[in-house]
Amino acid sequence: MSEVFRRAADRVAQWVGSPGFFLGNVLLVAVWLALGPVFHWSDTWQLIVTSGLTVTTQLLVILIQNTQNRDGRAIHLKLDELLRAVADARTDLARAEELSQEEVEAKIEEIKEEP
Repeated sequence: MSEVFRRAADRVAQWVGSPGFFLGNVLLVAVWLALGPVFHWSDTWQLIVTSGLTVTTQLLVILIQNTQNRDGRAIHLKLDELLRAVADARTDLARAEELSQEEVEAKIEEIKEEP
C-alpha cells in the first residue's frame, strides 16, 4: 500500500506542477465564470466551486507534503553521507534539522566567525 501511494503521489505531484494542469485549471475557472450568468450567480453556483476547490486542495496538499517529506529525507541522507566522507567536515551539523531554532542561529553565527 505504501509503495502504491508513493508512486501515485510522485505522479500526481509531477502532473500538478505541469503547465498543462495550470492551463486546465485556468480554463475550468473560465467555464465556471461563464456559467455564472446562466445560474444567476446563485449560492449553488458558488458552492460547487468552493466545495470542489476545498476537497482538491486538501488532497493535493497531502500528496505534495508526502513527496516533499521524502525528498527532504533523501537530501538529508545524501548530505550526511557527504559530511562523513569529507575528513575536515563538521559532522556535528549532520543532524542540524533536529536542533532548535536558537541552536541553528548560534551555529550560523559560529560558522560566520570562522576564518
